[in-house]
Amino acid sequence: MKLIKEIFGELKGETVYSFTLENRNGMKVSCITLGCIITDIIVPDKNGQFENVVLGLDTVESYINDSPYFGAVCGRVAGRISNGRFELDDHIYELPKNDDNNHLHGGPEAFDQKLWNAKEINDTDLVGVEFSYVSEDGENGYPGNLSVKITYTLNEQNELKISYHGTTDKNTLVNLTNHSYFNLSGNLKEDILSHKLAVKSNEILELNENVVPTGNLMNVANTPFDFRTAKSIEEAVSSTHEQIKRVGQGIDHPFLLNDHQNEEIMLVDEKSGRKLVIETDQQSVVIYTSNMLEESINIRGVKARKYLGICLETQGLPDSINHPQFSPCILNAGEEYNTSTTYKFTV
Repeated sequence: MKLIKEIFGELKGETVYSFTLENRNGMKVSCITLGCIITDIIVPDKNGQFENVVLGLDTVESYINDSPYFGAVCGRVAGRISNGRFELDDHIYELPKNDDNNHLHGGPEAFDQKLWNAKEINDTDLVGVEFSYVSEDGENGYPGNLSVKITYTLNEQNELKISYHGTTDKNTLVNLTNHSYFNLSGNLKEDILSHKLAVKSNEILELNENVVPTGNLMNVANTPFDFRTAKSIEEAVSSTHEQIKRVGQGIDHPFLLNDHQNEEIMLVDEKSGRKLVIETDQQSVVIYTSNMLEESINIRGVKARKYLGICLETQGLPDSINHPQFSPCILNAGEEYNTSTTYKFTV
């Protein structure tokens, strides 16, 4: 096992560091202290060819100015909060709006744009990095001083585990996720339309015209959102279903998971032979097929376009604080926020 620390760049006079985790199989995961961003995941195809399977950029400036959350941790609250407001303990909190009339992924200059402290983890059978950050009371409108730790570890079974931990001194909202865009073709040779996806989910959250949950659950049976048996991304996003058209002819929906820690999400690229299995203790996964990826972004020589990656964002339900029937993602003072997701790569 190897762990290599290098200088990635600089932000406002402070050094941004990169850490590369490598196991004996040759799998590598690189991440940086800016936003806990995963910049690269290098894994072999069926012929032993090692290539990158996530979308990433090469400079701090690109991540600050151009990135649609590539590989970043989103928080304090992942996803959209309707109208940028919520009520907690009889107080109305107004949050900055950075997605039309919504508050998105924690707001402007949220966790994805912060410099995190980093501590290396070296063990006999795994390597990793523990990132830490304190979000002060009032940051982006949220109450409480929130102390967060995000840990990335890589083991010899080609498993990347992301663990999230948080504590607060005042009741607040917490719903963290990682926003990596996966493309198993390797080095963005193709888009993800021919990838096959399987998800153990019977229901999704219906979205309104502002792409926030209506509060209604929708059964996936006889809809393009039925991935209980593996099917291609293209089969789903080519549908004329109203919910597919609503988010730019694709998927940007929360799927409620029926099962946990039991291969509940699987992504396969048959051409390369690569397979990704995701296991989590989270309530849902927001699946986003990069329907609104800006073509102005240059991703290491490849022009961005729709369907170039797929995000599999394990998390609590988006905008849950504004829907009493959902678990509200509240972290109370004195309690701990603990959740984890594991990504296993095979061929």
